[in-house]
Amino acid sequence: MEYLSIENAMKQAKGNVKIRGWVYRERGSNKLRFIIIRDSTNIIQCVFEKDTFQERFEELKNVQIETSIEVEGIIKKDERAPSGFEINATNFKVIGESANFPIQKDQSQELLNDNRHLWLRSRKMNAILKVRSTIFGAIHEYFRSQGFYEFHSPTLQSTQSEGGSDVFEVKYFDTKLYLAQTWQLPAEAGIFSLENIYTIAPSFRAEKSKTSRHLTEYWHAEMEMAWADFDTIISHGEGLLKHVVSKVLETNKKELEFLERELDDLTATASKPFVRMTYTDALKILKEKCNLEVEWGKDLRTVEEDELSKLYNTPIIVTHYPKKVKAFYMKESANDTVLGCDFIAPKCYGEIIGGSQREENIDEIKSRLKEQGEDPKDYEFYLDTRRYGSVPHGGFGLGVERIITWICGLDNIRDSIPFPRTMVRYYP
Repeated sequence: MEYLSIENAMKQAKGNVKIRGWVYRERGSNKLRFIIIRDSTNIIQCVFEKDTFQERFEELKNVQIETSIEVEGIIKKDERAPSGFEINATNFKVIGESANFPIQKDQSQELLNDNRHLWLRSRKMNAILKVRSTIFGAIHEYFRSQGFYEFHSPTLQSTQSEGGSDVFEVKYFDTKLYLAQTWQLPAEAGIFSLENIYTIAPSFRAEKSKTSRHLTEYWHAEMEMAWADFDTIISHGEGLLKHVVSKVLETNKKELEFLERELDDLTATASKPFVRMTYTDALKILKEKCNLEVEWGKDLRTVEEDELSKLYNTPIIVTHYPKKVKAFYMKESANDTVLGCDFIAPKCYGEIIGGSQREENIDEIKSRLKEQGEDPKDYEFYLDTRRYGSVPHGGFGLGVERIITWICGLDNIRDSIPFPRTMVRYYP
C-alpha cells in the first residue's frame, strides 16, 4: 500500500490507509493514546488502543511532539476529531525520535525567532508559506502572460541605486561593492535587448529600522518596459496585484481561513478599480477627512499612509510626488513633481509598489545625481543607455514580503519570510 498525504487520506474517507508525518499533539490514558499527526497538507487524529498494541503500548506512551512516524489504520469520519476524520491505528513505526521539543504553546516572539528553524513547522507558518508560494507563482504567471522575459542582474553592484544611507558595503577583493538595493539600473540596460523584462530576486537595504514593516533582506519583484508611458506602468501594477490576489483567493481559501483573514479588502481588490489620486490631492484628503495637515514637499509618512488606507478597501495609487523626495531617475513632470507612484495597501499595510516613468534626458540625470551627492562618472554604464538610442520607458518594484503580510493579515513582516533578516536578527 502506498503512503497517502493526510489530505488525500481524508478524501478517501474510509478503508485502510497509510500516512506519515510528525506528531503535532499527543494525549491519552493507560488504555488509549490519541496522537495527532501533521504533514504538509493537514492534521489528523490517530487512535491507538492498548488491546491492539499490547507489548508496544509503552513505546507509544514515550512518543513526544515532533516525533516522525508512520501509521497504518482504518480511516473514518468523526466530527469530534480536530479535522473531522480519525484513523483507528493497526500498525505504526517511529522513524525519528523527538524529546523535549523547545516550542510549546504561548511562547514569546523572541523565543520563536530564536528557534525559527523549528517554528517553520507550525501550522501558522505552514499556511503563510503556502500563500507565499502561490504569490511567487502568480507573479511569474502574470508577467509571462503579458509577454515579459525574466532577466537577472548582479547582486554585487558597483554603484548605489537608492542613495547611500541604506546600502550594505561588501569587500570585494581589493575594492568595495554594494549589495543590490534594486535590479533597476542594470535592468534599464536590458530593455534595449528584450524590451519587456521582470525579475524576482533578493534586495538589501541597510535601514536602521526596527519597525514591523522593514527587513534588511527581502524579495523584490521588479519590471521594466521599453516604449512605456506612466499610465502603462500604473496599469501593470494594478493588473499584477489583481492577478496575485485573485490567485490566492482561488488557491488558498483553507490557509486564509486558518489565519482568520477577513476577505473584504481582498475581494474588493480583485474586482474593483483601484483608487487613484495625486500627491497634492492626497494632502487635501488627509486634511479634510483625517485632520492631518502635511506640508507640501514632505514625503508621506507611515501615519499618513495608514490614515489614507482606512478610507478605501482597495489599494490606493498616489502619483506625482514632489521631485525632491524621489529618486534621481524619475522623469520630471509639472510643478516640481515627478511621474512616480506608490501603491498603498488597505488596512494600514503601507506601500507595496513604487514605480515611475524614467528620465530620458542625460543632462537632467547628471544634474539630479549631483544634487544627491553622487558622481556621474560612477554611472557611466547607466548614462550610456541614454546616449545610444534612448526611448521612453519605466517600471516598478513590488516588495513581495509586504504583499504577503497584507494578504495574510499578519502583524509583522517577519512572519512573511522563512528566515527574516533585520538589524538585530541574522541567526538562524
